[in-house]
Amino acid sequence: IGQSEKKGWPEPANKRMNKQPTEKIMAPENSPEEKYRLSIVIPNRNGAETIGHCLEALLASKHDSFEVVVVDDCSADNSVQIIKKFPCKLIELTSHAGAAAARNRGVNNSRGDIIFFTDADCLVLPDTLQMVEKAARKHGPQVIVGGTYTCRPFDHSFFSMFQSVFINYSELKKAAAPDYIATHAMAIHAATFRATGGFQEDVPILEDVEFSHRLRRAGYRLRMADRLLVRHIFNYSLAKSFRNAYIKAKFWVKYSISNRDLYSDSGTASLELKINVLLFPLLLLLLFAWLSFPGIIPPAALLLLLSINLLTNHRLLALFFKTGGLVFAAQAGLYYMLAYPLAVGTGALAGLLGRRNLPIKTMLRA
Repeated sequence: IGQSEKKGWPEPANKRMNKQPTEKIMAPENSPEEKYRLSIVIPNRNGAETIGHCLEALLASKHDSFEVVVVDDCSADNSVQIIKKFPCKLIELTSHAGAAAARNRGVNNSRGDIIFFTDADCLVLPDTLQMVEKAARKHGPQVIVGGTYTCRPFDHSFFSMFQSVFINYSELKKAAAPDYIATHAMAIHAATFRATGGFQEDVPILEDVEFSHRLRRAGYRLRMADRLLVRHIFNYSLAKSFRNAYIKAKFWVKYSISNRDLYSDSGTASLELKINVLLFPLLLLLLFAWLSFPGIIPPAALLLLLSINLLTNHRLLALFFKTGGLVFAAQAGLYYMLAYPLAVGTGALAGLLGRRNLPIKTMLRA
């Protein structure tokens, strides 16, 4: 999910790229002509709880030539005061513009050969930036390189670890040819980003998915680097996990209908998850029928559907086990198959019902 969705950013008033917000820039005390091999661009909106951890992790990196550019999109908390404590370039937008616009402004004010996008609630590992430069230079300017979350997040609650494992598995499943590169860990040559026009700013969320699809249609390639990892700060509860699943499914369905790829195997919108969601109401229906008419509905029918789901999702379940052991794997598997589909399915249904009023349609206009 894009930063705008995760932080609950409302749709900005200045949506169009030709209505750019004004900005204030505060740079660290070094030469304005200094060049870097890497520029890390971070959008921030009300990220006071996490942005300090994010910047501490970046400045502890082993890399020897990088700058950090933080673009604050009119935060109402004390984010700016926290950011000013760190030796990074701070760009303060004077009108709310959204995550896509914030990232574009960040690149416009960067001086690195390679751009690395991450979020204000993501923590790089000590060697993450080295992996970014190595992967980007290895594949060249025609390839956009992506990373993903560590299986174990910064916070170790059940719902946070479930989400981190789920995203890690989903985004690395097709590493050689992913459907999209997410902006929590996206590396791209600066010249490539500028030549392709940057993120489309009238996209409220999923701007990284639209960007990836647009570049792929233009002949660029996408690739995941399995060692390029960031640790995410989720702080998820059951309610936050459900809310995230609902919102993501709702907007993803809207976008997928416009993009005509509703049934594709696309990262976290994987075929495994789609099968899981489709089997969920069938399982409930059979369970209700079996409880109501135990002599007519054989329990083997329930076992058959459960077996299909287990077989379809066995690699994700195996990663749950590898990450957290048997107890966590059992809990995560039950949550994934018997609760998570309720939030995803409800969000998908809301997206289908709202398909006639799609602001996201404009994403596909040439």
